[in-house]
Formats: sequence, C-alpha cells, structure tokens
Amino acid sequence: MFFKTLFIGGLVCLVTSVFVKKAEYANAISSFGVVDLIGLIIFFIGLGFVFSVISQAGFFAYLFINRFGLGLFRSFWPTVQLLLIAFVVFDLVYFPYKGTDGEIPLYLLILMSAAILIFGIIIARIKANQTHPRAFVPALFLMVVMTAIEWVPGLRSGIDYSWLMITTLLACNTYQLLILHHLNRDDGQDSKRTQKEPNPSKA
Repeated sequence: MFFKTLFIGGLVCLVTSVFVKKAEYANAISSFGVVDLIGLIIFFIGLGFVFSVISQAGFFAYLFINRFGLGLFRSFWPTVQLLLIAFVVFDLVYFPYKGTDGEIPLYLLILMSAAILIFGIIIARIKANQTHPRAFVPALFLMVVMTAIEWVPGLRSGIDYSWLMITTLLACNTYQLLILHHLNRDDGQDSKRTQKEPNPSKA
C-alpha cells in the first residue's frame, strides 16, 4: 500500500505539473533542453512522493482520530465530524481570502471549497456503498478535514504548488480510503485460512 500510494502521488503530481507549469515545460522543449526536461520530470515526481508521504501520515492520523473520537464522543461522533467538516469548508474560503487581502477572487475560493466538498461526497458515497452506510461520514471527514490539514503547507507556497499538492493529496487519500477495506478483508480471510489449516507440528 505504501509504495502504490507513493507511485500514485508521483504520477498525479507529474501530470498536474504539465498543466500548472506548462511554461517551464514549453521552455525546456523549445530549447531542446533534454537535461532540463528530465530534471523537471524527476523534480515533480519527487515532489509527488513528498506529498504522498504527507497524505499517508495524515491517513494514519485519521485512523487514530476516528478511534479516539468514537471512544470520546460515542454516538455523537458523526455529528461532531459533520460540524468539523462544515467549519473546515468555511475556513477554506475565509482564511485564504483574508490571508491574500482579497487578491484571490472570493468566488474562486468558494468554487474551490465546493469542489473539494463535492469530490469528498462522491468518494464517501462510493466507500459507503462498498462497505456500510455508517462509513459515509468518516470517509467525508477524511476527504475534507484531513485533506485540508495536509494541504496547509501548500496553501502557503503559492497558487501553482497549491494545485500540485491538492490534486496529489486527493488522489492518494482516495486510493487509501477505498483500498483499506479490501486489505482488511484479505487479512481476515488469511487469518481464517490459517486457523483452518492443520498444524504440522501436531500431526
């Protein structure tokens, strides 16, 4: 899972960089700078690896937070998560707008926040359909709240790197979320198979 997520992070960041940093690619291609082009590719793949590691750290933190929240808030935990989601969606508009003194148009920030929320809802519905309806809120919490927390360094690094980071984080978090129950299922089947097999030492 670690290396697959790493690969996804590098690939998505590289593909995104072609659109976000197209001027740099165009300069390298027009001047026939093969070394420069290879350097760009290696740089953005490596950057994607870094973003992937941040995503995986956030994902494991999410697993701990989810367990902690269940133990602390019990049946109120889904409601708490929904409130945190609403708070983060608002913050994704308010703080960047205030931090840039209005340089970024408000409607763009609203569209960005809405896009992350809608994408999170779609992935959370897929997760709930594949597992259990109760998985919807925790999945949405990961896709919105945890992704926003992981994205904080990118928000401070300029628009281009913000785009590079958010696409990579969303891709990596989506993969980890949707693959987790398959890994748990495989582990459970292996455990049952091991219990059924006779112990050679007792034969």
